[in-house]
Amino acid sequence: MLGKTAIVTGAAHRLGRGIALALADVGVNIVVHYRNSDSDAESLRREIEEKGVQCWKIQADLKDEKTCIGVIDDAFGDAKKVDFLINNASVYESKDIMSAALEDLEKNFVVNAWAPFFLSRRFAAKNPSGKIINMIDAHIDGYDFERFPYHSSKEALERITRSLALKFAPGMTVNAVSPGLILPLEGKDYSSIKSKEKEVPLKRHGEPENVADAVLFLLNSDFITGQTIYVDGGAHLVHMVRGGNT
Repeated sequence: MLGKTAIVTGAAHRLGRGIALALADVGVNIVVHYRNSDSDAESLRREIEEKGVQCWKIQADLKDEKTCIGVIDDAFGDAKKVDFLINNASVYESKDIMSAALEDLEKNFVVNAWAPFFLSRRFAAKNPSGKIINMIDAHIDGYDFERFPYHSSKEALERITRSLALKFAPGMTVNAVSPGLILPLEGKDYSSIKSKEKEVPLKRHGEPENVADAVLFLLNSDFITGQTIYVDGGAHLVHMVRGGNT
């Protein structure tokens, strides 16, 4: 891993930040993509460079082809070579199945499914021997009627992961990581997820480090592709329905 370079989308905070720092800890240079959080991205850049690796920032709203092309092309322009793409950026909104409008579906699918798909194609064209990891969600094995557009878009990303793994073989690996109960919602503390721990077979929440470990494992492997690793304490083994009557 030493001396490699990774693009991490949505890296300025939360899981993206944890993944970027974990990669930097093992000597990977980081391209920090962010949308609005410039101060957080700059703070992360300084922290990463203090670890003795290089770091660049790229600001972009992943809503159209032009900006997605810019993320990949600018990253290769800055770093010269990029080895890994971590598609972490996403939108996460409460829109239930009965009230979700077309614009809600469009917004979620564009950022959560289409953008990773397009970024991956552009990345593969630049480095057909690289590695891609898509961040999905452990709840894709269940049903989420409270966040239906989000849940549907992550299901689509899981299918995209498998399709690209086959299409980009044999030179490239494409895998996914599906976090479960890891962090509370923004603005909430860990007490807000305490009651949900009983739904997890291991009866506790995970840590961002657990997710980063799965990412590192997949990046270190040359013979795993098209797979999804669940980092959820076994929650995907339970039939999960959120916001429904079942």
